[in-house]
Amino acid sequence: MNTIFDRTSVLPVILALGVSMLLSFLLTPLVKRLAYKIGAVDVPKDKRRMHNHPIPRLGGLAIFVGFVIAVLLFASPDRQLRGILLGACLIVAVGVVDDSHPLGAGIKFILQIVAALVAVWHGVVIQAIANPLPFGGPYWNFGVMAVPITVVWIVAVTNSVNLIDGLDGLADGVSTIAALTMLIIALLMGSMEMAVICAALVGSCIGFIPYNRNPAKIFMGDTGATFLGYILATVSVAGLFKLYAIISFIVPFIILGFPIFDTASAFTRRILKGQNPMKADRSHTHHKLIDMGMNQKQAVATLYLVAGVLGLCAVMIVTSGYVKVLLSAAALVGTAYTAARIARYPHDRKNAAPEEEPPEAPKEEEER
Repeated sequence: MNTIFDRTSVLPVILALGVSMLLSFLLTPLVKRLAYKIGAVDVPKDKRRMHNHPIPRLGGLAIFVGFVIAVLLFASPDRQLRGILLGACLIVAVGVVDDSHPLGAGIKFILQIVAALVAVWHGVVIQAIANPLPFGGPYWNFGVMAVPITVVWIVAVTNSVNLIDGLDGLADGVSTIAALTMLIIALLMGSMEMAVICAALVGSCIGFIPYNRNPAKIFMGDTGATFLGYILATVSVAGLFKLYAIISFIVPFIILGFPIFDTASAFTRRILKGQNPMKADRSHTHHKLIDMGMNQKQAVATLYLVAGVLGLCAVMIVTSGYVKVLLSAAALVGTAYTAARIARYPHDRKNAAPEEEPPEAPKEEEER
């Protein structure tokens, strides 16, 4: 297996992460002002939202700009990357409009398909994957079905990240963990160009977290949630699925396991109830954790843990030997740390000790 030690320097990866993080952090206050000017503000108006005052929701624009600039500076855009960036521009443009003047679900869905086709036109296609079965040859070649399968994957992941964007810092943190997992795999596989792209995404997400964690000062909105979903989907196609001869096709599904599961369960639940599967409700995983008695920080920490363990599982699939031992130890430490953080907070206001300060009023990002 190729490793980072027999490839070129990882300096561009480090620089991409640092530059994107700095840009995202510095641009977010400017984007916040812009959000107020154009009316991109989330006003609490239903039971799904737990914040009690208007909060701007255009933060994804800072993530997008930080990511794009870092990629253009430190990556060498090939045809596939150009297609991903062009499609991302369309996704972000739609998100900016929707955050300020809400669009219909049908219009957004069509434009997401167009953005997916832009990437597909530039070669971002799932042409074949490793055969998980013991019979039928080593690979599954999709042939003429490659394009529709790729479009379904991109649009599904784009919306899955948007659907988990319901608590302060949740979608941003889960996307950070997913991008970091892809970064580690890219480094282990010696794919330095893909590593630069993933590092830029990790950095831009981290730079936004200080403003988005509870209590959030700004939401990423559809601009950020759909952008992160689109980039994770297309990068997984251009990177992970292209390594089908080395790793199992299951790896991208494991990395994005939480948003995919949450979306699939939400759609299944709504269809079984005879409801419109696209209609938002208050029955997502993060809502259930809140209803169980967790406060927002506990719920987010729990779901970070889930995403982190899935990420470690994905990395262990493509590694061997001592690396798996180290990753297993890291998983145990992460689990213990998160459990300790959860235990620090009272499960509800009634059980809070008198000497402790009551937890901040939970806030929730808009969910589509």
